[in-house]
Amino acid sequence: MAKTIVITGAGDGLGRALARRFARDGETVILLGRTLSKVEAVAAELGAPHLALQCDVGDPNSVRTAFAAIAAQHGRIDVLINNAAVYEPFTLAEVCDDQIVTSLMTNVAGPIHCAREALPLLRGGGHIINVSSESVALKMPMLWMYAGGKAALELVSDMWSRELEADGIRVTTVQAGMMMDETKTGSSWPIDVSMRFGQENAKVGINLRERGISHYNSVTDAFRAILDMPADLHMGIVALNARKR
Repeated sequence: MAKTIVITGAGDGLGRALARRFARDGETVILLGRTLSKVEAVAAELGAPHLALQCDVGDPNSVRTAFAAIAAQHGRIDVLINNAAVYEPFTLAEVCDDQIVTSLMTNVAGPIHCAREALPLLRGGGHIINVSSESVALKMPMLWMYAGGKAALELVSDMWSRELEADGIRVTTVQAGMMMDETKTGSSWPIDVSMRFGQENAKVGINLRERGISHYNSVTDAFRAILDMPADLHMGIVALNARKR
């Protein structure tokens, strides 16, 4: 039977690639995104029965509204993919209030908000997939806020897996490496920030130019495999690292 899959941050990047992949596979996709026009554009491309909803995962009221709309149309969902995140390098000396709050609310509180509201719809066989990052292990300079949030998410995921087992809900963390597609040709950061980020990483032996970059479409194969695992198997954490070719 076709699955109903909710994807946060579905307006571009990995979220959009996952939405396209699962729609092509015959699943029903519900696309959540902070910018409604982006997720609406993807949903329009995919056609019926796929649905786009505005949702700022860092705002609990926005999440409640989105999942109330989902519940009104679907008696249950099979999968929640917590993909939305903000990714920005800075030093402790320069980080501003908004950057701290936005990172914490999107990368840590966001998946919690969404999983809490999705819980009644997931009971009895659902699956939560939380997207983490290879930066947790790499400890890249200037990326401590992002990596710290993802490390927190990994711990939360592990503890949810035990807590939600009685509800029949599996929880998987996917640690993803660097990804890109044809629409992403460079960084959106200011050029001076990008240069300093590269320089600081080089100082600790991380040469960004030598690291592999995978295509979003390739990464979707791993998510497909996770969802296709038999019910008596559980994947706690999956680490995906791009190969340099």
